[in-house]
Amino acid sequence: MKKLTVSALTLALLCGLSACSKPSASAAAPEAELPLQLVSQDLLQLTQTQLGLGPIISGSLQPVTKAALNAEVSGIVMQVLKDNGDVVQQGDVLAKLDPTIYRDKLLSAQEAVRSAEVTLAQANRQLTRMQSLSKQSLVTQEGLESAENKANQSLSDLASAKARLVEARQQLDKTEVRAPFSGVVAQRYASAGDTAQVGKSLMLLIDPASIRFEGFIAADRVGQVKVGQAVSFKVNGYQGKFFTGSVERINPLANENTRQVQILVQMDKTDEPLVAGLYAEGHIEAENRQALMVPQSALVKEGDHAYLWQLQDNVLNKVAVELGEPDERWGTQQILSGISAGATVLRHPQGALKEGAKAQLVPAAGAAGQTAVQSGSGV
Repeated sequence: MKKLTVSALTLALLCGLSACSKPSASAAAPEAELPLQLVSQDLLQLTQTQLGLGPIISGSLQPVTKAALNAEVSGIVMQVLKDNGDVVQQGDVLAKLDPTIYRDKLLSAQEAVRSAEVTLAQANRQLTRMQSLSKQSLVTQEGLESAENKANQSLSDLASAKARLVEARQQLDKTEVRAPFSGVVAQRYASAGDTAQVGKSLMLLIDPASIRFEGFIAADRVGQVKVGQAVSFKVNGYQGKFFTGSVERINPLANENTRQVQILVQMDKTDEPLVAGLYAEGHIEAENRQALMVPQSALVKEGDHAYLWQLQDNVLNKVAVELGEPDERWGTQQILSGISAGATVLRHPQGALKEGAKAQLVPAAGAAGQTAVQSGSGV
């Protein structure tokens, strides 16, 4: 009985091991690899676009028309009527200084003129009498000359008094600081109660309509720049927007410290309210031509070689390309050979992509986490 039990147990174990050693149906059949899911934003169709070649220019926006308004007479600042950012018209009063001293000077000068006029009138009457008596030989020649000298001196005194009157009136007028042109107050330096000496800065006034791009280029690129060439540039604070203009002047004197050359760029009209002093960087279009361009983000670089991932017939292929000139305005790269216009490539290739992998274009809402690349903005 005991021997029979052991044999049955052995048989059961053998049957169990045999069952475990058989491959299951699911393990025997390999899983089918799912295609990569792509949305339209993942793809880019290559086209011929403009390649701009020329030097990089960097600098800032600066107003051509600006004025530092300084005190032309000394006195206490009584009022400051405008503040930073205020729009003013030509002739508007911006600040007032204490006019008391200069009003008194004006009154004194006016009295001096009236006194000189009276003295001159008396001297002229006396001269007329002396001339009449001289014709009758009733006065000496010396008396006549004395009358003429007194009349001439009175005339000179009147002229001096009138000059002092004009000066006093000008000084009184200068106690009111007025805008020399229409513009915007860029900086206020004084407040009511300040003591203003002659030459003290009160305000800085600029004309926003006169803002231009004042930039610098490397000295070794100055030979490529000519007046009238187009310029495109970006300005800090205006994200995603490009401004355009043209080379207005080339400074004939290089910066003595950096040896860079200043380029003055006249900006094209824009609806944007520009702010002076902001940093700007752009590109002078010394040469333009049509070329096959791709964004730098689409390129995969391995050492000295560059590749694009092309999607053709729902299959991904890694294509070697030859690079040409970069367009530093847009961050794009010229493709000389390896692929042609009309080809569809991945805009942002990422992850472990495989040569010959299947891909499937799906609506953006249906794209799952299997997407091989992240969507991004176009060129």
